[in-house]
Amino acid sequence: MTADRYGGAMVCTECGKMTVDAEKQDSGMPEEACAEESAVLSAAEDRRDRMAMRLLAWYRENRRVLPWREDPTPYHVWLSEIMLQQTRVEAVKEYYARFLAALPDISSLAAAPEDQVMKLWEGLGYYSRARNLQKAAKVVCTEYQGRMPETAAALRKLPGIGAYTAAAIASIACGEPEPALDGNLMRVFSRVTRYEGEICQRASKEAAERFYRGLFMAAPAGPGQSSNLYGSLNQALMDLGATICLPNGAPACGACPLSACCTIHLQAPGREAALPIMPARKPRKVQRYTVFLLQDADRIALRRRPPKGLLAGLFEFPMTEGHLTEREALQYVRKLGFSPIRIEDAGAARHIFTHVEWDMVGYAVRVDELAKIRYDSNGGGGDIILAAADEIRGRYPIPSAFRRYREWILNRTGGWQ
Repeated sequence: MTADRYGGAMVCTECGKMTVDAEKQDSGMPEEACAEESAVLSAAEDRRDRMAMRLLAWYRENRRVLPWREDPTPYHVWLSEIMLQQTRVEAVKEYYARFLAALPDISSLAAAPEDQVMKLWEGLGYYSRARNLQKAAKVVCTEYQGRMPETAAALRKLPGIGAYTAAAIASIACGEPEPALDGNLMRVFSRVTRYEGEICQRASKEAAERFYRGLFMAAPAGPGQSSNLYGSLNQALMDLGATICLPNGAPACGACPLSACCTIHLQAPGREAALPIMPARKPRKVQRYTVFLLQDADRIALRRRPPKGLLAGLFEFPMTEGHLTEREALQYVRKLGFSPIRIEDAGAARHIFTHVEWDMVGYAVRVDELAKIRYDSNGGGGDIILAAADEIRGRYPIPSAFRRYREWILNRTGGWQ
């Protein structure tokens, strides 16, 4: 067995596996190193086809059956990939089906009212994804005659489509040889190559892209292979990372088609979960709020959040900073212009965003004469909206941060008490 240098690592010419070269890992790549890398790619190309063949054979037998894979049009792949960002596959399936039933194509998405799009997205979180989805749909309709571009380079010009999403659409829907570097592919790369650099660095992504492009180019086409070779390779790697090369806990190396070529598995068995090297996480900032469920006989008060910032433009139950006592809560309700009749503890809730955590307490307050409050039914300018239970269920998009209180109020006997 011999080894050659490859992108800050050592490439085994027997199977294409790599080990880290600590001295070169964090340095730039001079011209002689680039020339050496090109020579290694050429020498190792006939070995990497083994990895590709094993992946494709494993994928044919073990692929996850997912609704967006059954008809992988650009729109379907695009929608599914945006939904899957920061969200579990099982949670996305229902959202995907409901979204497509309401907005079956790009033109219908572009033409839909924003509140409808937000309502369909309700509970998925990261609502800027949905806004960018609709912005991009409008661009596709105006600049591309309603047809998605078919190259990763063109797709990256659309709002909300980054390098990963563009590569996923271009490869899965259009057959372009673009590696889709999500967390799964980066984790597989780090373990197969024993790459010990911090995985979120630009140099790490560049090394992974070089590795996968070499793998893609070595993949055998022909009888018995998928008609969309590169889309299948990307999806095989996604499934491998999601079901075998797991992010938390011990990976299932005994079932992995690449175990014979996985450097960390061969050199340090039992330590596979030590890779990838992740950056240290900063502690989240904790913000405390009091949430109010203000209700009269059959309606509850909502208001639209500001047009910019966290959960922009969505609807919330009125809230204020800090954890108020019951007495302070009643004073606050009066300052809003309401006449409280009685107050009830609606419990505590916690919601975690990427960089901040909300620690909430809630009060349900029965108030008198909500009907006399003037309001804009579209929620303009922070005005109070008076919503019946059916409107909360079907019209107004309320983010999952308020799920605890939404469920509390909707589960009341007869709608309200």
